[in-house]
Amino acid sequence: MVTPYQPKHMKLSVLTAALQELTPRELRDNDPDLAIEEWLAFSRDIGSPFIQLSAALHPSESDVPAEAMLDPVANTLDLRQAFDAQRAQRVLAAMKDTGVGLSDLGYFDNMLVNDEQTRKMKHDFMLRVFDAASLLGAEAVCGFVGRNPSLSMDQNLVMFEEVFVPLLKEAKARGLSYRVEQCPMPGWNTTDIWHNNIAYAPGPWIALHRICEKHGLGDQFRIHYDPSHAVLMGQDTRSIFQYLKDEGYGFLIEGFHVKGQVTDSRGVSAWGYGGQTMERGDWIDGKPSENPADQVNAWKKQTTICEHELPGSARHDPLAYLQNRTVDWLDHQLAARELLDIDPSKTYLVVEHEYPPARIQDREKLAPLLKGSVDFCRAIDEAAAAMYSMQHEVMPSLGIPVQGFGREAYRS
Repeated sequence: MVTPYQPKHMKLSVLTAALQELTPRELRDNDPDLAIEEWLAFSRDIGSPFIQLSAALHPSESDVPAEAMLDPVANTLDLRQAFDAQRAQRVLAAMKDTGVGLSDLGYFDNMLVNDEQTRKMKHDFMLRVFDAASLLGAEAVCGFVGRNPSLSMDQNLVMFEEVFVPLLKEAKARGLSYRVEQCPMPGWNTTDIWHNNIAYAPGPWIALHRICEKHGLGDQFRIHYDPSHAVLMGQDTRSIFQYLKDEGYGFLIEGFHVKGQVTDSRGVSAWGYGGQTMERGDWIDGKPSENPADQVNAWKKQTTICEHELPGSARHDPLAYLQNRTVDWLDHQLAARELLDIDPSKTYLVVEHEYPPARIQDREKLAPLLKGSVDFCRAIDEAAAAMYSMQHEVMPSLGIPVQGFGREAYRS
């Protein structure tokens, strides 16, 4: 029997943090669901069939001043007041009217922060995000684990079991999974610590998942893989996926962020992959600056060696793919199909825009950039789907060999 040609395409989505000021704050603060309605319409206009709805502590409530953040505050979902059934009905009606769905909700914060009162505030907020996700019919919430920088990594595993596992129990009670993005968050504080999110790579993912399994929460802990962070740490996507498969954890990745990372070879020559370690400007007179605008300089640990890419917007030297210094987009999509336990037709591919020069807070100017990036991601995914169906389904059923050699894991 000849296997039919049936390419499976992923579901495209856009993180609403791509345009924080789509709805001016003076309007959305007074009408907290207006921003969601306008983002749904904007997503329709740029050709994205889904959104990843961004939640964040309101600037008036956050423990981190806006001036100390690399990106503007993205609380498209405003949860100063609990999201109730009435609010949900308004958003669901807007989803129906625009034809734009919801891939998941995102709240990216440090869930292991040292201060107990601050941690409770963040956990209470996360529970509100869980409730909103449940009311809107989402299957998952995406976020970080974080790190307590005053503890060792092994001690953070203990803390994860003590304070994060209860959050996963709440997610399970609502029928949700928690998808962790693996950014190491090197500039999250003014210390010299690079890994401020302990779920930064496959080794830690497996260690954390084993803890979750002990508590019957293995299905709640999943990864929302972002290739930009792999590039930041000198890794490549195919090797990461192969490692997970080799270790029996190919099921862990359940969704994808798509943003790139373009390595600055000159910056790496100056500082290495640890990034800028001194004279950043976040320390004044021998101690961390109290000025939030100075604290943002801690991100030079990352920005001196890498810069995020809006998918489709950057040129790439083919050699950079082999050096793991930029994202090999086509192989990213092909490797996911070849090595992970996913059904592509049920998997979300979420465009995340963090290319600094293009972070335009003007919908008319940003719209063509996001539309182009969405089209690029769609085209790359369609190409990978076609290649997979031909090479792994149709051709084997016809006894036709596949030509050439593809990219190989564990090789650079």
